[in-house]
Amino acid sequence: MTDVLRVGTRGSPLALAQTAEVVARLHAAHPEIAVETVPIRTHGDDGLREDRGTALDGKRAFTKRIEDALLDGRIDFAVHSLKDLPTDHVPGLAVAALPRRSDPRDVLVSNEGHGSADLGPGVRVGTSSLRRRAQLLARWPGLAVSELHGNVGTRLRRLDAREYDAVVVAAAGLHRLQLQDRIAEPLDPDVVTPAPGQGALAVEARTEDPRVIKLLAGIDDPACRRATEAERDLSARVGGGCNVPFGALAELHGRRILLRAMVASPDGARLLRARAEGLADDWRLVVNAVWKDLRAGGADDILAEAT
Repeated sequence: MTDVLRVGTRGSPLALAQTAEVVARLHAAHPEIAVETVPIRTHGDDGLREDRGTALDGKRAFTKRIEDALLDGRIDFAVHSLKDLPTDHVPGLAVAALPRRSDPRDVLVSNEGHGSADLGPGVRVGTSSLRRRAQLLARWPGLAVSELHGNVGTRLRRLDAREYDAVVVAAAGLHRLQLQDRIAEPLDPDVVTPAPGQGALAVEARTEDPRVIKLLAGIDDPACRRATEAERDLSARVGGGCNVPFGALAELHGRRILLRAMVASPDGARLLRARAEGLADDWRLVVNAVWKDLRAGGADDILAEAT
């Protein structure tokens, strides 16, 4: 292995900020380590797909080229947004670290600083996410929700150009880009449940590279790992291949874990919510309870209509 570790990442401003955060944590744990950032253009950057429902759909649009570079030895580890990483692991690779999670919530951004109390019929809200669209329409029928693609900067510029009255984006992205002053209001997860893994970063390495695995273990956050493994386990049950609005958020409170989730039709006409709480060590039982409640409410029908 080279003296300088090479980290692979997407080249967007947010991806580079995320990688810089991971590198700073790694330097704090291992000051002697030098790291070189290697930007890699992904299929998602080429416009192959946009995140519409849950990103865990197995296509690996934002991760495959980076993972290929990792397997080929062109980089030593990789940084991904966890919500872009499918639940099925690539043979030979492992998530060596899940650093401390940033704010997982979605937030409302508006030019006038208006919050959720100002939402209503005819208000123009931009988002590319089916998950966000469905929940917004379920809570505020009559909203003029329209497509808004691109990176965070692009979305804010289109908001500033008055193409929309408000946009909904992830809190974590704004914080990592030092744009938190643009947040008008965080959205309650019981109103807009985040995507599984939102706000978390996944640091991937080769399973046959024990030195790197050991180094990265020093920045792993057990609370983040426990919460996101519950969210991703539920996502796998819902079926990542379904282009369906789905959200899940797990929170640890001492030795207990609270998991909330939603499944909806794209227009928000049908929206199911479920939550369960239990011991963190028994998180699989909590996932089972939430999945059971969703199915009892008709999740299978919603999922069938989406396929």
